[in-house]
Amino acid sequence: MLIPDDILFSSDIVDFTIRKDAYYAPLILSNPKLIASHTVAGLYVICYVYVNDFPDMVYYMGSDFINSISNVFGLTQQPALEDSGIIQVQEQPYLNLRGNNVLIGFVDTGIDYTQSVFKYEDGTSKIKFIYDQSIPGTPPVGFPLGTEYTNEQINAALSADNPQEVVPHVDTAGHGTFLASVAAGRPVEDYIGAAPDSEIIMVKLKKSYPFYLDHYYVPPEQENAFSSTSVMLGVEYILQKAEELNRPVVLCIGIGSNYDSHDGESLLEDYLFNTCSIPGVCTCISVGNESQARHHFFQQITPNEAPVNIDIRVGENAGDIFVIIMNKYSDRISVSVRSPTGELISRVPAKAGRTSTTQLILERSEVSVSYYFPVGGSGNQATIVRIRNATPGVWTIIVYGDIIIDGQINAWLPLTGFVSPTVEFLSYTPYTTITSPAINLGPIRCGAYNSFNNSLYPNSSWGPTRHSQDVPDFVAPGYQVGGFFPTGYGTMNGTSVSAAITAGACALMLQWGIVDGNDSGFNTTAIRAYLIRGCRRSDTIQYPNVQWGFGTLDLMQSFVYMRQV
Repeated sequence: MLIPDDILFSSDIVDFTIRKDAYYAPLILSNPKLIASHTVAGLYVICYVYVNDFPDMVYYMGSDFINSISNVFGLTQQPALEDSGIIQVQEQPYLNLRGNNVLIGFVDTGIDYTQSVFKYEDGTSKIKFIYDQSIPGTPPVGFPLGTEYTNEQINAALSADNPQEVVPHVDTAGHGTFLASVAAGRPVEDYIGAAPDSEIIMVKLKKSYPFYLDHYYVPPEQENAFSSTSVMLGVEYILQKAEELNRPVVLCIGIGSNYDSHDGESLLEDYLFNTCSIPGVCTCISVGNESQARHHFFQQITPNEAPVNIDIRVGENAGDIFVIIMNKYSDRISVSVRSPTGELISRVPAKAGRTSTTQLILERSEVSVSYYFPVGGSGNQATIVRIRNATPGVWTIIVYGDIIIDGQINAWLPLTGFVSPTVEFLSYTPYTTITSPAINLGPIRCGAYNSFNNSLYPNSSWGPTRHSQDVPDFVAPGYQVGGFFPTGYGTMNGTSVSAAITAGACALMLQWGIVDGNDSGFNTTAIRAYLIRGCRRSDTIQYPNVQWGFGTLDLMQSFVYMRQV
């Protein structure tokens, strides 16, 4: 579909994703108000319309609307390779693994391509492609937006007096640059990445459209807010380039979200699950840093029990608050809301697809309650409470059990950085704090630990998920890990760093299996199995568990056990 170059960068656009075989798909795809569409993996269609025309599309989708709108993701970082057994593998003469002929793809904030850690000895770049979704220009063939930069263009920029005049791509946040240096950095003095001979494909994600920034109440100062549609486009691009180059590829995804249903069955998670069975592809995702954020509430209720109070402490100037409450499809709940001054919004009947909005009389706050049922592949009920201009004090969401059989009530506040730090549940639990898309059963899901004292990184998200007790799969170093920002060498904490270390380890595995011809069927499932088997474990801890998974990453031990298969 041909469209003007800049139209998809307008603030009046909204994107959403549908299944290509959905009954209503022909109605949307033939609608003249559809501006552009892009098919991903032959199964999903990303659609773009003007905000004013979006209600027409919502009408077609019916109850599937909640499954099709974009989720919003943020970075899973909070501003030691020997401990992962990676250096030992690099130095083992009979293995000789450094990631040769393997690609590592990132969907992130971009990359500072001028850093020495991304250059070969002759000054040329190890970055094969940069797909910058944030710059209007010449997109990759078949893609609807953004600008593509090739290795040849990057090398021309590196030879120029002003590289930015040739390739005007920047990584303002520095997150993508850092992860790429950890996973694939070339030797610089005493520094070396996990897979130094691998090559890089970087996708810089486009910021979410204003429609979603407002829908999810993303704070205006949060610049790193990315839609699931942009992530899906980025992953599709990386896989296409790997296929063109006939190379195995590792996908490193260091972002997460708390906005969705946490059932692991969104369209993005479904897509990522499908990548995990492809030989020559390995998908690694960080589990998030939410265990101590006080952003998860859980309570088990029984039939005829008194209503449950979900109390939220709100500080001064906290702004807007988004809360999602989930219950199983067998149950039905409804809610009322009480403000800190005692003003009560009476019980809102649970009618799927309906939103009730109330402007408080004695406060500036506005409260909306929305119900969605059934949601995604799980069929569960989602209740979304949004509070605009939240008054400081304790807000209470009162949950009524209209029909209770299962009785599990979960509620989540947004990801750290997407809600004021003064907002938290009074009654919270660190369990079930894995962020999307790591809830998905397919990819390798990485937690973090402190490799200096062998303790769990305190903020690393805990399982279980609604589908699996055994999450995370394992932990990798995620505290004070060294790497390169656009400003130079530094350290970073968080599970996104753990995912980058794991991605580098997986690149070495793919070299052994695919490039060196030892197992041409290597995929995410096989690599995860070998890495889990080779994990180091303490005699004092029972495995698997919801904090450490199956143990700490030890690539060398994985290879030792592979020899015994």
